[in-house]
Amino acid sequence: MKYFGEGLSEEHKALNKVIRKKQNTKEAINIFLDIHKQLHPTNIKDREENETDRLFGDLEPQEYAIMPGKDDETIAWVVWHIARIEDLTMGILAARENQLFDEDWSRRINSPIKDTGNALTDEEIMAFSKQVNCKELLNYRSAVGERTREIVSRFTYEDMIRDVNQADLMKIKVEGGVTSQKDSEWLLEFWGSKDVAGLLLMPPTRHVMLHLNDCCKWKERIRTRTKFFLA
Repeated sequence: MKYFGEGLSEEHKALNKVIRKKQNTKEAINIFLDIHKQLHPTNIKDREENETDRLFGDLEPQEYAIMPGKDDETIAWVVWHIARIEDLTMGILAARENQLFDEDWSRRINSPIKDTGNALTDEEIMAFSKQVNCKELLNYRSAVGERTREIVSRFTYEDMIRDVNQADLMKIKVEGGVTSQKDSEWLLEFWGSKDVAGLLLMPPTRHVMLHLNDCCKWKERIRTRTKFFLA
């Protein structure tokens, strides 16, 4: 069921059609930026309120740390997960620079981990969700979003069709962005099979759309039910 992002799937399909066409590079960048802005709060460039604002704007701290069903995660975990993946893939793989996450962000967020959280158990997800500073976590995600927009805005056609560099994948692992656990390490192979255009079509767009849809669904369940899988 669709809870978030009406029309975004159609925009994403349009992006997919033009993103590797040399004559459409500027169009592709504009479509990407339009999708991306709808997936981030309006503190990016002071835009009008969007669905992302409405999703997070009235969430109570305890609502970030509820796992509604046994097949769900938590809203706190999702925010961390999508922000870390966007930071790693855009900063290191797409831009061939550095990630934003550092010891200062780790301290501010009060995170017990620095990887994407893919391999966490339900109990570990709950412990993480109750420990982190959700306000700072949202600030980190916004900072990542700002940087993504700066990176993509300067891309050329040659950037779009450039394959992911293996040395950059190893940099992610060395810096702890992924762990050696099977449920984490597979990300390196997945990202390594893509060009930069392929990255833009997934981590900062499609991937986020799917997870924010889940968050909207969970928010509704949290506010309409009294029993949860873990809380």
